[in-house]
Amino acid sequence: MEQSESEMSLPSWQWLGRQSYMPCWQRMQQRAAAVAEGVADEVIWSCEHEPVYTTGRRGVDNRTGSALPAPLLQVDRGGETTFHGPGQLLLYPVIDLRRRGIGVRDYVAMLEQSCMNLLADMGVDSGRRCGFPGVWIGSGKVAALGVRVTRGVAFHGMALNLAVESHWFTAINPCGLSLAAVNVGAYVSVPAMEVMAGQWCRSFEALLAGR
Repeated sequence: MEQSESEMSLPSWQWLGRQSYMPCWQRMQQRAAAVAEGVADEVIWSCEHEPVYTTGRRGVDNRTGSALPAPLLQVDRGGETTFHGPGQLLLYPVIDLRRRGIGVRDYVAMLEQSCMNLLADMGVDSGRRCGFPGVWIGSGKVAALGVRVTRGVAFHGMALNLAVESHWFTAINPCGLSLAAVNVGAYVSVPAMEVMAGQWCRSFEALLAGR
């Protein structure tokens, strides 16, 4: 029997460690389809990726040169080309927006807020930049966002820069802007990635529970 919105429990969370992007993406697609069919529960996955660049469905090319220092994949999320790799924490919730009664814009705002709340708890002041998804510290982008919603189920999520080497980002313009990406580690001491992942998951779950 399906649960009503008021009866829905919070998703489970799992730390996946270091992952190649392609199998992780396929896993999200499969889980989202299963959630939509009602044969699997929602889940939140956290991980770190091997170096890769991904671009969204529109395939917007915001490279600064002709070549990238890691493979480029076109995927099914929204958004422009971004980098995923060592030193970056990924939050991948697979959430049934339809059953929870959450609109896509509200969901995007929830993801952003979960990241801003996490950073605030660490003593870092961050915010949104009008017209651009993600989270910013001053004029630097610290977290990128891209989601896909299929049959009412959202997947993909957010990428938070903790200690990413700068050369990965010089190959692209974040959000098509000539602004630098920044790391949380430039402002505060960052705990182990798995610890940080658990803290971010709890920040997101608190917002989800408050709906």
